[in-house]
Amino acid sequence: MFFGLAHAPAGAISQEARYLSKLALPMMVAQIAQVATGFVDTVMASRVSTDDLAAVSLGASIFITCYVTLMGVVTALNPILSQLLGAGKHDQFRETARQGLWFGLLLGTLGGILMMISEPLLRLWLDLPTAVIDKMMLFITGAAIGMPAAMMHRALHAYASSLGHPKAIMVVSLIALALNIPLNYILIHGLFGLPKMGGAGCGWATGLVFWFNCLALFCYVNWHHRFRQFRLLGQFSWPQWSLYCSFLKLGLPIGLSFFVEVSLFSFIALLIANLGTTVIATHQSVLNFTSLVYMIPQSIGTALSVRIGHHVGARHYQAARFSAGVGLLLGLSIAFTTMLLVIVLRQQIMQVYTPDPAVIAMGSTLLLFAAVFQLTDAAQTIASSALRGYKLTTVPLIIHILSFWVIGLGLGMVLGLSDWLGKAMGVYGFWSALVLSLSVAGLGLSYYLSRASRRHLPPQPAAKAQP
Repeated sequence: MFFGLAHAPAGAISQEARYLSKLALPMMVAQIAQVATGFVDTVMASRVSTDDLAAVSLGASIFITCYVTLMGVVTALNPILSQLLGAGKHDQFRETARQGLWFGLLLGTLGGILMMISEPLLRLWLDLPTAVIDKMMLFITGAAIGMPAAMMHRALHAYASSLGHPKAIMVVSLIALALNIPLNYILIHGLFGLPKMGGAGCGWATGLVFWFNCLALFCYVNWHHRFRQFRLLGQFSWPQWSLYCSFLKLGLPIGLSFFVEVSLFSFIALLIANLGTTVIATHQSVLNFTSLVYMIPQSIGTALSVRIGHHVGARHYQAARFSAGVGLLLGLSIAFTTMLLVIVLRQQIMQVYTPDPAVIAMGSTLLLFAAVFQLTDAAQTIASSALRGYKLTTVPLIIHILSFWVIGLGLGMVLGLSDWLGKAMGVYGFWSALVLSLSVAGLGLSYYLSRASRRHLPPQPAAKAQP
């Protein structure tokens, strides 16, 4: 039966679901607040011009690809810290958390440099008006400056969530979202003597907000009484390079999995760039909305990773498998509701993003594709997060590569840009392939989680022979 849930005591499933929801809800609010900065950028840039929206869309694709990939590497701290805490190794937990901050700083600095290096290559690749490309590059530069702070924030996120105190992350993220709106407006329109950047100002606002997010959360977790036992400032530590090898060993497959997934969407944005600014703007608007919705299963997955990490650290493998089943069930239930709401409200959703009738019409159709993959996207997100709680990352990476690059990107290029299987479908061909790729990933990862969690169970004693 489904992760052994049929044999669970009465009320155990609902109790575990409530616990996961309590842990996931603040994370979800925080994640939505962070992704909502992209929503704010998209809406505010669209009010300037379609060219500004296209520049923000393409710049955000590059930024998100780098950010999510590196975030995946830092996400290795979640199961590492959770298992240390579950095993009662408190001193090692504190030191690992401090090293996680150094790790995030180094990784984020590297990511910011790579983003800036990519700018000349992008100028050669894209065949767009010079004004659009210039604004895109200015957006990337501003966002790159915030990358070190973004990765240190993710290290603090792992620290706070592993301790079961995600409200700190939520509070700071909501304040950061509120700060992003006036910063966008000031930098877009050049108020207070600052240069008028147009849509590119959104990238600089993003970079500044990341630094606020990092510093505010660092102060919160060091001064709030809930973190007193595990204060990061209780002791200073220089970087321990040998420890980073263990971070990378677990984190690189996670980061590559994140890269494979997010690069699918980013590469689609680049591949359809020559189809016109209307197509680019529509793709980005729908993608931004699906990213907001995606925060629900991702938050459940993060909470589940922490929960399973605690169980595995304490060697409670039956409890870990039970939590995995409840997490999947909870996520699929919410995803089904989301699917219905998107189908019914898709036109109203697009009207929030833009007044352009062409973008609204195309976007309403693309949202039907997005509604279809809600269930499978939730399944693959939660299952892969649960597997991280077990520190299992290699097989999920292989499944993601086959699903997203071979099926999602490969088949998407065939359907969208070629006439091999009929008339080229444009952006609709890419979104058709997205549905299929997420379905394969969802089924494959759920099956692997079921097998892996069962293998961790202690062997059952053999039945005694009857006399």
